Order: sequence, then C-alpha cells, then structure tokens
Amino acid sequence: MSTLPAVLDVRGVSKSFGGLKAVQRFGLRLAQGDLMGLIGPNGAGKTTVFNLLTGVYKPDTGTITLNGTDVTRLRPFRICQQGMSRTFQNIRLFGELPVIDNVKLGSHVRLRQTMFASIIRTPFAVGEERALTLRARELLKFFGLDGREHEQAKNLPYGDQRKLEIARALATEPKVLLLDEPAAGMNSGEKVALRDLIRRVRDRFGVTVLLIEHDMGLVMDICERIMVIDYGLTIAEGSPAEIQTNPKVIEAYLGTAESEAVHA
Repeated sequence: MSTLPAVLDVRGVSKSFGGLKAVQRFGLRLAQGDLMGLIGPNGAGKTTVFNLLTGVYKPDTGTITLNGTDVTRLRPFRICQQGMSRTFQNIRLFGELPVIDNVKLGSHVRLRQTMFASIIRTPFAVGEERALTLRARELLKFFGLDGREHEQAKNLPYGDQRKLEIARALATEPKVLLLDEPAAGMNSGEKVALRDLIRRVRDRFGVTVLLIEHDMGLVMDICERIMVIDYGLTIAEGSPAEIQTNPKVIEAYLGTAESEAVHA
C-alpha cells in the first residue's frame, strides 16, 4: 500500500436498501497514481460502491474524503468539481451530438464564466470557450479520435465510443477516475488496446484509477492492487498474485471456471 497522502479516503461506508445490505463497512485508501481493481460476483455491491463515491447514493454510515474534503453528502456535480469522475458500464454518450461536444460538456464543470457573460459573449467568456475547445481537441488527439470530432457520437465504432466516454470523464480534470467495466462488449483485440490505454491515461494525466471489471485477465494484468467484495463485504485486498491464491476469493468469487480464466 502506498505511503503517499490519500487522494481518496473511504471509511466505514455502508448502504442498505430495505433489508438488503448492499455495502457493509466499506473502506478504501487511494494515493495519487494508484491503479486498483474492484472485483466480485454479480450483485456483490461494486456499482453501488461507485454510486456512493460519486454521490448518486448517500451512505447510511461512514465518510468519503476526496483531496482532503469531506464529500460524503455532496451532490454528484459538486463531487465532480472536487475531482472525481466516472464512466458507466452502459455507455452514456450524447449520441446526437458531435464527438467534440461530448468532450466539451465534460469540461463545463471547470468553467468560471457566468451564464450572462456567456450570453453576451464577453472577452473572458470567449477566451474560456476557446480554451475549452482546445482542451477537447487535445484529448481527442490523445485517444486517436481527432479526425472524427464533427461526427455524431452514435456513429463511432463501439470501441471508439468507449474511448470517447473516458475522454469526456478526463475533460472534468479529475484526480480520481472511476471506470465501470470499461472492457464490456469488447473483443480480445480491443481489450489489449484498452489495457495499454488505461496505463497511458494514468501516466499521462497523473490520475488515480479505480476500475470494476469482470475480465479477470485484464484485471490481473493491469491492476497493481485488487479489492474483492462479496455480498457487500470486503473479503480480500492485495496484489494480483495474492488475490489469485486467496482461498476466500476462490471460494466466494472465482470458482473453478473463473479460476482457470484467471490463471490462464
């Protein structure tokens, strides 16, 4: 575990829906540049954790601290402003909008201009809009999408739509980037490219990455640490090698077929 100051510090977070304990006493500490995986069986509570971290759900107990600020009760927009952004398992782009506008929408959480200034086109507002467009183009170039900025997002190939969603999340200038099953629906070649892309994103932008992923090969290959939850409880945390041989993980999550996939 890193000895650097925590960028994200989660302590004792729990969430129940009626009689269902979706997440129980969840804790997590991430430093700048960490690349961590969160895995577990279907229904284990992984996406609920993401929804708690980003303010979609409010925890029943516990605290969430981001960059030294308590964000436990903040709205999603405010948490994003504090430095946490995410992608979704099911792609949520604005399909009718051009590719570049999808990225620019992510940047709007950093705008300082007022609505009035934007309407009357003050020099400050014009300059800020110009900088926003430049930033969007730089991100599209990084993801290899610079030649498609005026196409409708819905017309991009599936793998490029995944890239665009990550680009939009990065446009918010996050300290912590949450990736919810980024490899879902990808073929083997696209997954290899995604593995390299996530590493480049972490290194180029200096972000801390927490990802949920069912592809165990990808998780074991890319993540430096892995946390495993089952029925809302954390049952293991460690390096990929430690997780592969952890009896609780094998019993509760991997099973025989999955275990073979992990060791392949």
